[in-house]
Amino acid sequence: MGSISSDHHVVLFPFMSKGHIIPILNLAQLLLRRPRVTVTVFTTPANRPFTSKFLSNSSTAACCIIDIPYPENVPEIPAGVESTDKLPSMSLYVPFTRATKLMQPHFERALESLPRVSFMVSDGFLWWTLDSANKFGFPRFVFYGMNNYAMSVSRSVGQNRLLSGVQSDDELLTLPEFPWIKITKKDFDPPITDPEPKGPHFELFIDQIVSTSNSYGMIVNSFYELEPLFADHCNLVGKPKSWCVGPLCLAVLPPKNEEPKNE
Repeated sequence: MGSISSDHHVVLFPFMSKGHIIPILNLAQLLLRRPRVTVTVFTTPANRPFTSKFLSNSSTAACCIIDIPYPENVPEIPAGVESTDKLPSMSLYVPFTRATKLMQPHFERALESLPRVSFMVSDGFLWWTLDSANKFGFPRFVFYGMNNYAMSVSRSVGQNRLLSGVQSDDELLTLPEFPWIKITKKDFDPPITDPEPKGPHFELFIDQIVSTSNSYGMIVNSFYELEPLFADHCNLVGKPKSWCVGPLCLAVLPPKNEEPKNE
């Protein structure tokens, strides 16, 4: 990466789940189309082959992949599991995600050796990356992979406590901000559906929401013309400011026989 002149150096750090990794790697491909931009993607050793193959059509000089270890001996998490698709059950999502915090020292040691970072885009599930961004003095953008509609609906349900006291999974509920939209309890998962949210899952959820709110901005996998009402709503009532950069799936380039370098 140091072999070319770059005006902007972007760090990308996806959550270890294919549904989260793929759109951020699409974002990497989109960024690498721009001149004088270099990209560093952080992943884990077990996720490196997938990441490297996915980015094999990108410039090797402008793209770098850095592995940092997922912690060992995490209670309930089988040895060698570094992605949610390898978990025995998604009930282990919370301990799996909480354990990523132990990657922070390795992440920050790697940042110390990199060229100056212009900004970082990290998954919203990796709440602790905001602290690292603040420590090193660069902006952090959050990425969840959702569109503005999904975020607007989720925010309305949470802020208005629409599911509080609802017994039936099939009862139709009206969103106050969007009265033409009806939702049911079964459209959502815990901890949002819990009558009195508490416990490890809720605590993780709050950490992620607080980190998101305190970040510089949000990258949204959508485009404004698709959902202008919800894009405007997110920036009117939500925090932080969001930018539409999608659909990122269109950033995929034809494959070529070249792979980005690994470190």
